[in-house]
Amino acid sequence: MNSGQSILVTGSAGFIGFYLTKALLQQGHQVIGIDNLNDYYDPQLKTDRLNDLDQLVASDTLPASASYRFIELDLANRSGIQQLFEAHCFDIVVNLGAQAGVRYSIENPHAYVDANLVGFVNILEGCRHNQVKHLVYASSSSVYGMNCKQPFSTDDRVDYPISLYAATKKSNELMAHTYSHLYNLPTTGLRFFTVYGPFGRPDMAYFKFTKAILEGKQIDVYNNGEMKRDFTYIDDIIEGVMRVMSTQPKPVDSDITSAQAPYKIYNIGNNQPVTLRRFITAIETACGQKANENLLPMQPGDVPITYADVDDLMADTGFKPSTSIEDGIAKFVKWYKDYYEK
Repeated sequence: MNSGQSILVTGSAGFIGFYLTKALLQQGHQVIGIDNLNDYYDPQLKTDRLNDLDQLVASDTLPASASYRFIELDLANRSGIQQLFEAHCFDIVVNLGAQAGVRYSIENPHAYVDANLVGFVNILEGCRHNQVKHLVYASSSSVYGMNCKQPFSTDDRVDYPISLYAATKKSNELMAHTYSHLYNLPTTGLRFFTVYGPFGRPDMAYFKFTKAILEGKQIDVYNNGEMKRDFTYIDDIIEGVMRVMSTQPKPVDSDITSAQAPYKIYNIGNNQPVTLRRFITAIETACGQKANENLLPMQPGDVPITYADVDDLMADTGFKPSTSIEDGIAKFVKWYKDYYEK
């Protein structure tokens, strides 16, 4: 991807958005970041991520072509998003802004409709009317639901979501295909598999477990720790996203449909499912303390395994995630101690 491109990153104060914005600036791009800074989790983390980006810009270490501006804006704000696109000529849009979380979607479904459906169509409309060259957007491994075939392939049917969050992400893929077909808008969806790492989301298990273990508190372990997850370290996610941004999809012939659209879906996962038990052991080792476990049954909306087939990603971009759970967790725990014990 040539430096100096104008790029919109939605959810730029979020976990993945923060790291992507930093990487894009280091490559010399002009980045506009937006986020509504909601309180789904501790807003201080989002503020500190933004402060980190401000310090990077002020450090005078970036290429001369790099620039950055943050705008507090909600994706569901139709007129605000329209004005944003009209005021800037974006080459690429990366839509990472969304209401996240499987379990929270059971408690607060309207938040997912507003951010993930209304917000996404606002982004699609902005791209359509303003000659955006490529829209890359976050989907999720949750779209695979209770699929039995392993590993999960983007060729698999994903018509049976078991959470509203998953349903909104599958809807995003369908909406993107429509715009690709009708308006020749290149779109690429990324099904992320359990992203973790420093400065991550405190609603995620690795964050909660680390906090509880270091504080000597009990952790809830579902399904006796027998679930498997394709944990993917944040650096691998960012490398994958950056490569996909440079890989514009082209219309392809299909024996399933006559529709031809510049549309693509990739899995970005570690391609190595890890049991919850091994995951907990990695945290215990990094913390230097044993966990006090409260064993519980499987939760509603949870799935027994996630496992990414990344052959397409490897074939098209030459990249495959590779960070081991032990290495990734060690880096997270070091960050956690530095951040919360300072």
